[in-house]
Amino acid sequence: ILEYVRMHTLQGNPEVRVKCEQKFNRNSDLIHHQRIHKGEKPYECPECERTFSWSSHLIRHRRVHTGEKPYKCPECGKTFSRISTLITHQRIHTGEKPYECPKCDKRFSDHSVFSRHLRIHTGEKPYECPECGKTFNQRSNLTTHQRIHTGEKPYRYCPECGKTFSRMSTVFTHQRIHTGEKPYECPECEKRFSDQSAFYRHLRIHTGEKPYECPECEKRFTDQSTFSKHLRIHTGEKPYECPECGKTFNQRSSLITHQRSHTGEKPYRCAECGKRYSSNTSLVQHQRVHVGREIEAGSENGNEDDRESGKLVL
Repeated sequence: ILEYVRMHTLQGNPEVRVKCEQKFNRNSDLIHHQRIHKGEKPYECPECERTFSWSSHLIRHRRVHTGEKPYKCPECGKTFSRISTLITHQRIHTGEKPYECPKCDKRFSDHSVFSRHLRIHTGEKPYECPECGKTFNQRSNLTTHQRIHTGEKPYRYCPECGKTFSRMSTVFTHQRIHTGEKPYECPECEKRFSDQSAFYRHLRIHTGEKPYECPECEKRFTDQSTFSKHLRIHTGEKPYECPECGKTFNQRSSLITHQRSHTGEKPYRCAECGKRYSSNTSLVQHQRVHVGREIEAGSENGNEDDRESGKLVL
């Protein structure tokens, strides 16, 4: 067995060093591993110029462009571009969940999902953006985040509407808008979903599970996005900045609403009087004017049942 023990720098700081003691059975595996430390990526995709440390990763990546899915599930016929994804998928049919969380006893069929789940309990965010210092608990989230800085949208546009995407998974989910496909069905209420993450969030309505706990106030949340927004109350972080005036916001939706003050856009229209608003909150507040008038008119007529209250949905 070959042992690779090497001191290497972290984030370009020669004073901060860590030790790698991985062991390898073959010299070729050692050479491949060393590329992680050296940052070598000699294999380049001719389609999008993305580079890889291993030729096998390039071959696997090229299936993104070719659409090739050589691995087929014998149970349902679904095909996959990776054999590891097929193996994980087959556990849907067998019900096997070999990975158990030592903190909450939750079980998982996918090791990567299991590893990500553990970080909920540890709070670990090992992936840091070199541009702005923001940290993430998943490498994929860091990669996606970095495209905010680069403006990169490496995945094919939607053939139906031409929209481009920074995540491949978003391409597939988006295309279901056009196809109407909703492959995820709730076993409790039979509601169907096109997006797997939305499906999992929905399941927590039935289970009552709230896996995300705030370390500051112990409030719990069913989904990570709401949890992340809540944390900014304590940290005061406002990561979304208006390019026009520099004002910052703790939620992307607040930034989008604010930007309409510069563009003049008012996408929300009152069905009663046609008045338009830049935010849904303002529209809802305005609609109460009409609701109040209907209640008053109904009281005067002594017949509230005849009011067309269904016109307004608050």
